[in-house]
Amino acid sequence: MSQTLSSRGSARGLALAVLCAQTLMIVLDQTIVNVALPSIRDDLGFGQTSLAWVINSYLIAFGGLLLLAGRLGDLIGRRRVFLAGIVVFTAASALCGVAWSPEVLVAARFLQGIGGAASSAVVLGVIVGLFPEPAARAKAIGAFSFVQAAGGSIGSLAGGVLTAAASWHWIFLINVPIGAVVAALATRVLDHDAGIGLREGADAPGAVLVTGALMLGVYTIVEVDRYGWVSPHTLGLGAVAIALLAVFLLRQARAATPLLPLRIFASRSLSAGNAVQALLIASMFGFQFLIVLYLRQVLGLSVEEAGFAMLPVALSIAVISLGVSARVTGRFGERAVLLTGLGLITAGLVLLARVPADGSYAVDVLPATVLMGVGFGFAMPALMALGMRDARAEDTGLASGLFNTTQQVAGALGLSVLAVLAATRSEDLLAHGVPQADALTSGYQLAFWIGAGLVAASAVLAAVTLRPDR
Repeated sequence: MSQTLSSRGSARGLALAVLCAQTLMIVLDQTIVNVALPSIRDDLGFGQTSLAWVINSYLIAFGGLLLLAGRLGDLIGRRRVFLAGIVVFTAASALCGVAWSPEVLVAARFLQGIGGAASSAVVLGVIVGLFPEPAARAKAIGAFSFVQAAGGSIGSLAGGVLTAAASWHWIFLINVPIGAVVAALATRVLDHDAGIGLREGADAPGAVLVTGALMLGVYTIVEVDRYGWVSPHTLGLGAVAIALLAVFLLRQARAATPLLPLRIFASRSLSAGNAVQALLIASMFGFQFLIVLYLRQVLGLSVEEAGFAMLPVALSIAVISLGVSARVTGRFGERAVLLTGLGLITAGLVLLARVPADGSYAVDVLPATVLMGVGFGFAMPALMALGMRDARAEDTGLASGLFNTTQQVAGALGLSVLAVLAATRSEDLLAHGVPQADALTSGYQLAFWIGAGLVAASAVLAAVTLRPDR
């Protein structure tokens, strides 16, 4: 009997490793490309405006398809959707690596986004199904959240190393052998699940509406830097995206077999968890972007030095989410651990909001970022567990896709808002003759204060809406 349990545990551990490897590959791809953009521009002849579409085409496909892909996992089987996503992502990575023109690379990046969405949308649902026991699930979600959080820091560092040592082509080609191994292992270690059948949610018009709304919404957000927040382009397309989403929700309320059964929002933990996550991720995405700018533009660190400077954040998250979070959650409950983590992140952002123009990394940045890493290591696994806690077995793919969609949309929106506010503040001060370092620092300080407010608001929302653990 014990041998059977041990064998089952090993199989589940290997399955979790495969899911985490896929997640790391996707997260790395989202960040590793940023470092190589100058080389890609020079080699393929991108214009400065069109270069942004190397990033944007991926984000639009990825953010727009997560919800649909998650629901498809429930309908036709999460293993099937996961494998299809890995195959598409790997093939698209190969096409990116051999791209011979800007148009080919942008199109291949869009395909990468489709594959990334399909494989990522169902991962959290698969983990919930693999680990029904609360203690084991807490450990598994801790490992998953660590990979998600730490991948960004690793990606920035790996992108610089690969681009310098070989060429930008290898930031994409490296995905090919990794994707092939992940797909091969997944066919062996992930259980077959038939799904509940397409007839339970074959709502083609609904799929078109929600995908169109999310893609248009993400496109509007990523183009804010070009058009501005109050331009007719942003306001008009934003209104159309909201209208499409509203029509989609009305259809789901009346459809016999809805793509998105609105009953899932009756779960307070899922609805409140997604709202709390939106505020937290909006702040954290902005923090990751702006703190690197502070390190480079104010403190004068190189790309590689800035990448190494962010490693303590990843190590802090690793120590907490892999070694401590599950045990603490088992003793004090998910809600208490979440509130503690949000409090630590808020404190870290408040410290960062006081960084000086003549600051020191060791004194002014490192303590605050480690504090935030510890807080995130506590908060994110607890938040994921709360968000998925009450999902029915037939809805776990949808709940997973919804959780990922919230991450992507909130992250893009938070990054855009905080970056624009910081830049506006700095430009205003520069126009009044303030030295550049002081002006830039003041802009970053404003963004960090706003980020602290967002996380504090998420803590209040969690305290009010989430019930104490039973």
